[in-house]
Amino acid sequence: MTKAPADFATRIDALFQDFTGPDSPGAVVAVTEKGREIFANTYGLANINDSVPMDRKTIIRIGSQTKQFTVLLILMLEAEGKLSLSDEVQEHLPYVPRLEQPVTLAHLASNTSGFRDHLEAMIFAGLSIFTPSDRQTGRDVIARQDALNFKPGSAMTYCNAGFFMLSEIIEQIEGATFNEVLRKRITGPLGMDDTSLLIRDGAAMKRLAAHYTRRTDGWANLNWGLDLGGEGGMISTLDDMIVWQQNMFDPKVGTSEMYERMATPCIFDNGATGFYGLGLVTDVYRGRRAVGHGGTVAGGKSESTRFVDDGFGVVIIANNDQVASFALGRRIADIYFGDEFPAPIALAPGRYRQEGGPDVFEIVAKDGMPTFLNAGGVGGFDFGHQGGAKPERAITDLVLSPRADGKVDGTFCGTPRLYAPLQANATAARPLVGRYVNPAQGIEVEVTGDTQKGEFRLRSGLGAMAAPIVAADADLWFLLQPGTDMRPGLPWNATLSVTAEGFEMNSDRIKKLAFKRA
Repeated sequence: MTKAPADFATRIDALFQDFTGPDSPGAVVAVTEKGREIFANTYGLANINDSVPMDRKTIIRIGSQTKQFTVLLILMLEAEGKLSLSDEVQEHLPYVPRLEQPVTLAHLASNTSGFRDHLEAMIFAGLSIFTPSDRQTGRDVIARQDALNFKPGSAMTYCNAGFFMLSEIIEQIEGATFNEVLRKRITGPLGMDDTSLLIRDGAAMKRLAAHYTRRTDGWANLNWGLDLGGEGGMISTLDDMIVWQQNMFDPKVGTSEMYERMATPCIFDNGATGFYGLGLVTDVYRGRRAVGHGGTVAGGKSESTRFVDDGFGVVIIANNDQVASFALGRRIADIYFGDEFPAPIALAPGRYRQEGGPDVFEIVAKDGMPTFLNAGGVGGFDFGHQGGAKPERAITDLVLSPRADGKVDGTFCGTPRLYAPLQANATAARPLVGRYVNPAQGIEVEVTGDTQKGEFRLRSGLGAMAAPIVAADADLWFLLQPGTDMRPGLPWNATLSVTAEGFEMNSDRIKKLAFKRA
């Protein structure tokens, strides 16, 4: 007898009603309880042009859910004595630069390495993510990194480059492609015959869904141009991902100890506990331990969450980028456990800047509820989180709490921060006009304009980019357009923080990218 309420299916269907139209892409969803499927449904179309409906065996990109498979392969190799998570990266990949402090494989697997995300680095070097590029381009971008975002182990910032490197190490040690190792060690033994690495968008494959984004005039196909690996290139089906999730509950491949290590949250240098383990997001939601991972790719979203102590699991895979898969997974859990949505925390609308730092976020009132927005995207809040309001997205270690003086207290990776309101229509202390360079990255920038707005033009060996800038504060500017490849529709995608020698660019996954006046 299931613990789910009598109207469980009806309420889940209502969550996905916007993706059931005759011309809409959709999603596939399953819910399990102690190894038994208690709900499954498919919504919308796998291919709009040919009116092909979604079904349980439609093959869809799962994006960054790939990371958990990559880490499991690394743990298997460690168990065989072929590597150690305490190894420095350069022991396996000599092209990776040694920067301020040593970086280990454990740092890569936990997003605590401090390395800059190579996909975001490509975009901010003028190479669109839609422009064809190969794995060597990724290596070259990583090899040109000239500084870390932070001291390894001191914080967590999502970094695809870490899992790019881990997948390279797997291929190097095994003398085989990632796909071959994946098939031999995981998907083959589990019978996950429709799960594999699809290196490039646009490949032809039977039952492969088209992937869509919403434009002002309707739905459009969306494909990235880069080659994807162990950081986010896998495809799967609803049936296969149910098998994978159940294997993590009751392992046939891998061991319980491996999955427990993956689900154990990182501990930062300051002693605080984070929200990411080894290739898995780990948190306490409504008092219950929740472990899983999501994925975002061109025209796709996914989420797999296990409430590990309750035997409850949710799988969502969508062939469009409008399904808020992480939040919807939580709403399904709320329905199952009978949890009420907690009272909202009164965060006043407006933009806030970290005192003594460049980070900025915005609180927007949406349908009367505070919504969080920054260069990493937009979404709601978990108001029931310990310590305050946590943005309801899978990868963040920020928790916020309002103060009586109008400022906002924050905790990021266990470190206190204070955020103060930014004034609208700001004026900078001086124009950012001039020419700037980052020699290590091979990037040149020219800025024109005045103390309120300007134009930012960048060029490098990878490409070129032009975007408007507007003043955010006396010593801070918003860069408005670049980065829309990954997170479209944001009001800003990076900040430019004025320094004595020029400026530093800070985005969601790139920090302290320094430019000096030429």
